[in-house]
Amino acid sequence: MTKLLEVKDLSVSFGSGKSEVKAVRGISFSINKGETLALVGESGSGKSVTALSVLQLLPYPRAKHHSGSIKFDGTELIGAVGKTIRDVRGNKIAMIFQEPMTSLNPLHSIEKQISETLEIHKGITGKAARLRVLELLELVGLADASKRLTALPHELSGGQRQRVMIAMALANEPDILIADEPTTALDVTVQARILDLLKDLQKRLGMAMLFISHDLAVVRKMVDCVCVMKDGKIVESGKVNDVMSNPQHHYTKHLLNSSPKKRIPPQIKNAKEIIAADDLKVWFPIKKGLIRRTVDHVKAVDGISFAIKENQTLGVVGESGSGKTTLGLALLKLLGSRGAIRFRGAPIDTLSIKQMRGLREYMQIVFQDPFASLSPRMSVGQIVEEGLILHGLGGFKTARKELVVKALEEVGIDPADMNRYPHEFSGGQRQRIAIARALVLKPKFVVLDEPTSALDVSVQAQIINLLQDIQAKHNLAYMFISHDLKVIQAMSDNVVVMKDGKVVEAGSTNEIFNNPKADYTKELMNAAFI
Repeated sequence: MTKLLEVKDLSVSFGSGKSEVKAVRGISFSINKGETLALVGESGSGKSVTALSVLQLLPYPRAKHHSGSIKFDGTELIGAVGKTIRDVRGNKIAMIFQEPMTSLNPLHSIEKQISETLEIHKGITGKAARLRVLELLELVGLADASKRLTALPHELSGGQRQRVMIAMALANEPDILIADEPTTALDVTVQARILDLLKDLQKRLGMAMLFISHDLAVVRKMVDCVCVMKDGKIVESGKVNDVMSNPQHHYTKHLLNSSPKKRIPPQIKNAKEIIAADDLKVWFPIKKGLIRRTVDHVKAVDGISFAIKENQTLGVVGESGSGKTTLGLALLKLLGSRGAIRFRGAPIDTLSIKQMRGLREYMQIVFQDPFASLSPRMSVGQIVEEGLILHGLGGFKTARKELVVKALEEVGIDPADMNRYPHEFSGGQRQRIAIARALVLKPKFVVLDEPTSALDVSVQAQIINLLQDIQAKHNLAYMFISHDLKVIQAMSDNVVVMKDGKVVEAGSTNEIFNNPKADYTKELMNAAFI
């Protein structure tokens, strides 16, 4: 077969001298026409840097290629300038970026952004451009395409924005499509639809694809060949079925064995109820008119009941907008709600903000994005200690420091690093720090709001194991919120499936996963276990 893209001995570094970072170290691979090759690895392995090198989109001259060649259909791309590289970018080779919200221009309509590439490369303008844009939007399955032409990116959902990105990439019928983590920010059902769409479009248009991901289940479904990257090097490559079924390198084996493992929690006789809700509702008013009269409500949480006992985890599953996070915030009395809430047998739904302060130490939350939830101006020690100071716990400074040291050690962070700041840690380490901040107060109940969704698969497994160990040690009650059903299956004793603010199905983890009743639950299961 004809080699459409050939990469030989590619190296990429940033900076110079002592501060030089070697991101890619002498890698080689090729892609044939109509073939899909995946670059697999964790964050920092060099996958995206390799992809950006193909289109020469790195921040040159800070980025340098000390060695290597990238040839597209015989044309050398490294160092290509002017018309040579412009003819390739967005025309012969197109790219779908990981996060469409930051890749699309927030000030321009969908029509303008897609038609721009048609005008630059094909000279198509006016009515012809609009017809082509509509054709592309219908091709990628965007509902009501004609009504979406004037929409701005923020007016679309994550899945819709990703479809627009795909339409833009396909506008000039490229020979190669580079898909850089195209589904990591999407719900499982949306992810499944986008992956099916990409496969269908590839088959119809005869494209080759360079697919970048750290999700091995997705890679197994999507690609023909795979290159496993670690620290800028390709450590293993071959046909996807060969690599997945018989991995040779220890790092590949590590990735394949990093899926979350189900624990068997110790049974506690007469376990105490920690938190419960009866007919809980969170309705947000919709106001219209000059006098802002309430005409309707957004029913974010609409009549939900459950109970969580000590050493138990309730998994809350659903797509974005289903009401999962709102439910968690309402339980912690961080949002106004209606309905009964009990904490350790006592009603708290009628307590004022001032009355709740005494209970805050026992009810904690770990957020989805640790980088956003940790103050960049405070050291790790200060972040973990802050709760102790606010609640008047731990006594004198030396005693508080001992509690901070114990909390950091419990989550696997070296106490010697307590004077460092969040930006000096990896994503997994930052999430450990966020967990330490919650645990230092010795809570009884913790809301875990998508705590692993931003992490690589092996780091995700480490955090899940950590949470399970801590729960068993302290008999904690967890509410684990996620749209990742594999994580929910590993963590939860019972599961609540939410859609549009309501519970569509609830039961034990085994019941929900082995014998789902609701069509929506079955759809989630089919999408998650591809």
